[in-house]
Amino acid sequence: MKPIVSIGTQDFEKIRTSHSFYIDKSMLIKEWWESNDDVTLITRPRRFGKTLNLSMLNCFFSKTYENRGELFEGLKIWDQESYRMLQGSFPVIYLSFADIKGNSYETARAGIIRKLAKLYSSHVYIREQLNAMDSKAFDLIQADMEDAIATAAIQNLTDYLYHYHGKKVLILLDEYDTPLQEAYTNGYWEELTTFIRSLFNSTFKTNPFMERGLLTGITRISKESIFSDLNNLEVVTTTSQKYCSQFGFTQEEVFHTLDLYHMSGEKENVKKWYDGFTFGSLTDIYNPWSITCFLENRLYKPYWANSSSNRLVSQLIQQGSSQTKIMMEDLLAGKPLSMELDEEIIFDQLHHKRGAVWSLLLASGYLKVASRQFDETTGRFTYCLKLTNREVLLMFEDMVKNWFSDDNIPYHGFLQAFLQNDIDYMNDYMNLVAEQIFSSFDTGNKPSKSADPERFYHGFVLGLIVELAGKYRITSNRESGFGRYDVMLEPEDHRKTAYILEFKVRNPKKEKTLEETLKSALLQIADKNYDAALTARGIPKENIRHYGFVFEGKHVLIG
Repeated sequence: MKPIVSIGTQDFEKIRTSHSFYIDKSMLIKEWWESNDDVTLITRPRRFGKTLNLSMLNCFFSKTYENRGELFEGLKIWDQESYRMLQGSFPVIYLSFADIKGNSYETARAGIIRKLAKLYSSHVYIREQLNAMDSKAFDLIQADMEDAIATAAIQNLTDYLYHYHGKKVLILLDEYDTPLQEAYTNGYWEELTTFIRSLFNSTFKTNPFMERGLLTGITRISKESIFSDLNNLEVVTTTSQKYCSQFGFTQEEVFHTLDLYHMSGEKENVKKWYDGFTFGSLTDIYNPWSITCFLENRLYKPYWANSSSNRLVSQLIQQGSSQTKIMMEDLLAGKPLSMELDEEIIFDQLHHKRGAVWSLLLASGYLKVASRQFDETTGRFTYCLKLTNREVLLMFEDMVKNWFSDDNIPYHGFLQAFLQNDIDYMNDYMNLVAEQIFSSFDTGNKPSKSADPERFYHGFVLGLIVELAGKYRITSNRESGFGRYDVMLEPEDHRKTAYILEFKVRNPKKEKTLEETLKSALLQIADKNYDAALTARGIPKENIRHYGFVFEGKHVLIG
């Protein structure tokens, strides 16, 4: 009998008692326990089983589940005789920050305070054995408590639990970085990091009553931001070898599941759509959310990539430098990026630190490590990065389309006029497009008096790539002839028209009018022989059309 596919269930006890579909990850228990690390941070993309795995650890170790070994019968960990004695043997503090979201510091702080108060309520049974002083401190955990009381709350609770049970406490914290990402996006980063830094220092660093701690999240937030005092922290990222098979489904697990559900004939297509994640040296990792949704619906679509708003990623690319957009063009074209990466995410440097956006995309699962090389001279790794899989590609294409999806921006009308060489319509449309979205492509943090045309036109080029995919090969800022063209559209059918676009900002010292700037742009295409790359690939010169796009502020002239 096939197990029931339960979509979105993250409670281990519920999955096991309802006999729902579950892929055995119980050896995480043994691997984590035998690592003997004091405090561990494991980062994985969203919906990769972090919450379910922490729920499993809670069910295994917590005294709340004492004598509940039936939850693990049939799983690999239960074959380990010595580990049966550990089941239900520790006091455990288990909490999640997954739902700590808000548009202000006050809202986020209030959410954390509620979590702490609820945590105390779940352990109210220990209050009766506390002395008068500790009982008073226990009762101070209220919605209106001060920061000093709140940041010491978890350490104090471990103290009470230790003396009640006579055993040190395990601390499990899920999605530690969710409120921090919200803080960055909504502009209260400094306030929240100050509060959480104190909370984490008290909980994980200066806590003599903690046996071990385990945190999960999507990103490895920089040590300076919130972990500055935690010298005992073992960080396990997607490039680490530790726990590489314990989050996500391996190809062997996925193919076995397809056989179980009588879908063996779908293996090749499932691989095309959902394979591609890499953890440590283990390749061919699949996202559990996509696989379970596919098992339930039996339709191919981007389940995981579309399960979040991706607002921060879209913002960082849209407002990123022209070089960021050029690199995004390569990724959409299936080309790899080669670069050094710092896996620590410094959120307040995301908009201007080189490579920061790619570190975030790797941590979030949108990029995978195809290969890496170690430089013994510098002591650093150079990573070769690619888009993870087909559903991620579709997600990015949809993201770019959304930049131009406003009903007031007739982008499709512009594309039609462009391909029909209708200059008048192109000018009308392009000026409206530029007026509506120029500011969206500016830096955002330091908006200039006149928006940066390069940011805009490379965003515009990404729009072309997405809309004309399959008909044209679109590249930008590449060498051809005696220089670098701005944009080239090479038709898949070489009998059709090819296009070269040159973008220029009017220089008042050199050109009196935009018309003069336009002549300069078209002359540059001819003088630099940008046609060379196209003619070398067999496209006749008469089939190559030149366009100049010239800017003055948000005004555009095309010819």
